[in-house]
Amino acid sequence: MSITTEPATTFARRHIGPSPQDEVAMLKQTGVASMADLIAQTLPAAIRQTVVPDLGEPLSEVAAIQRMREIASRNRVMTSLIGTGYHGTILPGVIQRNILENPSWYTAYTPYQPEISQGRLEALINFQTMICDLTGLDVANASLLDEATAAAEAMAVAQRTSASKSTRFFVDHQVHPQTLAVLETRAEPLGWSIVVGDPMLEFRDTDYFGAIFQYPGTFGEIRDLRAAIAAVKKAGGVVTMAADPLALTVLTPPGELGADIAIGSAQRFGVSMGFGGPHAAYMAVKDSLKRSLPGRLVGVSVDSRGMPASRLALQTREQHIRREKATSNICTAQVLLAVMASMYAVYHGPEGLTHIAREIHRKTGLLAAALRKRGFQILNQAYFDTITVAVGDQQAAIVARALEAQINLRILPAGQCGPQAALGISLDETTTQFVIDALLRAFGCEAAAESASGIPANLQRSTPFLTHPVFHRHRSETEMLRYIRKLGDRDLALDRAMIPLGSCTMKLNATAEMVPVTWPEFGSIHPFAPLEQTRGYQEMFRDLQAKLCVVTGYDAISLQPNSGAQGEYAGLLAIRGYHRSRGDAHRDICLIPSSAHGTNPASAHMAGMDVVVVNCDSSGNIDVADLESKAQKHSAKLAAVMITYPSTHGVFEDAIREMCAIVHRHGGQVYLDGANLNAQVGLARPGEYGADVSHLNLHKTFCIPHGGGGPGMGPIGVKAHLIPFLPGHPFLREKAYQVGPVSAAPYGSASILPISYSYMLMMGAEGLRHATEVAILSANYIAARLDPHFPVLYKNQHGRVAHECIVDPRPLKETCGVTIDDIAKRLIDYGFHAPTVSFPVAGTLMIEPTESESKAELDRFCDAMIAIRGEIQEVENGRFSIEHSPLRYAPHTVHDLATDEWQRAYSRSEGCFPKGSPVMDKYWAPVGRVDNVYGDRNLVCSCPPIEDYAETAK
Repeated sequence: MSITTEPATTFARRHIGPSPQDEVAMLKQTGVASMADLIAQTLPAAIRQTVVPDLGEPLSEVAAIQRMREIASRNRVMTSLIGTGYHGTILPGVIQRNILENPSWYTAYTPYQPEISQGRLEALINFQTMICDLTGLDVANASLLDEATAAAEAMAVAQRTSASKSTRFFVDHQVHPQTLAVLETRAEPLGWSIVVGDPMLEFRDTDYFGAIFQYPGTFGEIRDLRAAIAAVKKAGGVVTMAADPLALTVLTPPGELGADIAIGSAQRFGVSMGFGGPHAAYMAVKDSLKRSLPGRLVGVSVDSRGMPASRLALQTREQHIRREKATSNICTAQVLLAVMASMYAVYHGPEGLTHIAREIHRKTGLLAAALRKRGFQILNQAYFDTITVAVGDQQAAIVARALEAQINLRILPAGQCGPQAALGISLDETTTQFVIDALLRAFGCEAAAESASGIPANLQRSTPFLTHPVFHRHRSETEMLRYIRKLGDRDLALDRAMIPLGSCTMKLNATAEMVPVTWPEFGSIHPFAPLEQTRGYQEMFRDLQAKLCVVTGYDAISLQPNSGAQGEYAGLLAIRGYHRSRGDAHRDICLIPSSAHGTNPASAHMAGMDVVVVNCDSSGNIDVADLESKAQKHSAKLAAVMITYPSTHGVFEDAIREMCAIVHRHGGQVYLDGANLNAQVGLARPGEYGADVSHLNLHKTFCIPHGGGGPGMGPIGVKAHLIPFLPGHPFLREKAYQVGPVSAAPYGSASILPISYSYMLMMGAEGLRHATEVAILSANYIAARLDPHFPVLYKNQHGRVAHECIVDPRPLKETCGVTIDDIAKRLIDYGFHAPTVSFPVAGTLMIEPTESESKAELDRFCDAMIAIRGEIQEVENGRFSIEHSPLRYAPHTVHDLATDEWQRAYSRSEGCFPKGSPVMDKYWAPVGRVDNVYGDRNLVCSCPPIEDYAETAK
């Protein structure tokens, strides 16, 4: 029996949960003699790596942090007044310490199980309320990826809901340049035309399905857009306004101006620029559009006692309902960042936010007055925080003096916003008098004594916002600290217990990996700062890309996609670009297995492809004969196949090389979904066994925390022939690109890349390989323990699963009425988050233990599942019906413990403290089972007054 001899002092030994002795016991339970035997029985020999790749010697945690210090020191932290939707901000320390740096918030998973997610769901309700109030619209979602992609999503909503039959979309010439670029990327494959123009000119042609206006404009201008909005709507179009939420504290909100949709970024609500992300974008819509709203929507329902309880409303979003007809593949949110932004609003309240906005505006006015006094022309007469100054041939000298004072300005060449060269200046919350004085010296000016308001009287806000008590109760840090703690205690995150969600890879997010994220050298960098100021970032990008190429077998990596869905989309755009470059623009068929996640067909549709479904066989594998048949049938038009490997069913399919060869033989490309890369790193490389492109979920395999449902990163790896078709970006002007950007920033959510990079530095090649082996061992160990009680649905010919397994309790519903929800909710009483419910097979549970969970925790989970099977047996034996069993009443709350009357068929202690569950350290769900149907029929998506539920609660 071979076991690892890795020293207990290495990082890999601390990342991997089971000890060497535990591995021996687990192998024995699994029925194999060695790890090598298990891997041989699990992975097809045809794809296994024979040589461990060279990633350099692994670093200790201390050495890795020192290495990150060296990299960070090569970034220059400047005062960036570039604007374009990114601003300096001050994150209150109580939020930084207790949310951003707190694993109870950053290790939580997407709140699909609402009973154990009430804390972050309340915080998201606060976020939605904040956005609705600021925008003057009816419903807001729980956030989107960034402002530019939110604009693209809004365009898709407009096209889907517009009364106009036009294929043209109007874009304000004052939208941010990265937003325009992403809109163009999204529109082109779908056959939509982008028309850029000045909305202040008379609309002679209103043949548009929608329009988007920036408010204030990218050059700082505040314009009364009422006439343009009315003209578009009169012709049947849908109007979106891209609005700065801080400016909306003093400006008339988009809803009052007539807009149907508002989008923007909440970045300046306490979230650092971070060289582009992650940031919480927002989208708000009028009530009639709420069912077309992409992404996640938190609503308020009631629990089994009739008490208010939050949940994800309309949970089956359109990419699952509509699949290949979907207009969006967004299936998550930027939860951690939305929580931070909402807490920023809770911390400051409406008075505090208004004060910040007015101070910024006052300083901007003084700066504008001083520049005018010196003779400079301010190109925008109305402004909030941004002025654009015509400087002509003085531009270079002014920029040089500003750089000497460590200030970045927006450099605008002649013709971009007027005949002269100009400079843009965007002030923010961090702008001090010292910065103002340095700016004045750079322009050769003296300070002005006073200035008039730059906000037109007819656009000054007159309506209240943030009126709910939650935005008024927490003014002292003591109260704020307790509120954050109270919400955090309501949730069950990875810091409390194993989260065995299949396909989601909820593994350790080590503290040493997280430390650099809050350093200003990473956080305080503007995404459009001069590249010479970001040498540290560039160095890290190059090394991370090289390491990812080594472990995947690809030739290049793009770090731009800032979610798995964006990675899918970017990968398919690369395939599309490749075919078009070869004169094969007619290739538009994408083959997708029937077991695929809903984002796959949605991404294919967004890339302009038509979906053809490939069947799976009775073992859950792709039906190779059906794949061959459909590839042959559509050979002339075949663009791609999308394969998840190991399969969505948790098995390494032997025919993967054959499937890749079939598609290549018919002229198609192979997109291999990287969601399950945690089963491959160090053992197999997709780029070597036939795949052309994959997205890599860094928030899964490479340890970026899920953050309650975001942030994520989904870089794509490609073979050499697809390199020219990786997403470009207008900021990287020295590089021509054939495919436009898919995210607002050129490197996506750059500030969280140090997490994955640190992980790879500390693990090394051997550590990464061993982590994969243990992930596979842990899944097979759970399968071996649970199979006698809940049969494992899919195995390979050797009886093995990959890094996850699907257990099948469906027959129990027929025999005694037990549902999958009964098992999932009863697990809460044992202190566990449920596995993935009803995906990819309805009525089943998909379990992924990861390599980070100890044998003791794996056993605790297995013991809980076996105990639940025992409770089901008691239903089968007739001790009580399912309706009167502890399974149907689960989860049990303190209300059950404290109630005076107990008339159930089982004891109070049996329900509240099931056998084997902790007593002293028990996790109590704050609410009982949530009523999903009630929530969808009575949709409430902003902070409800508790008195509204008084009758229901009786």
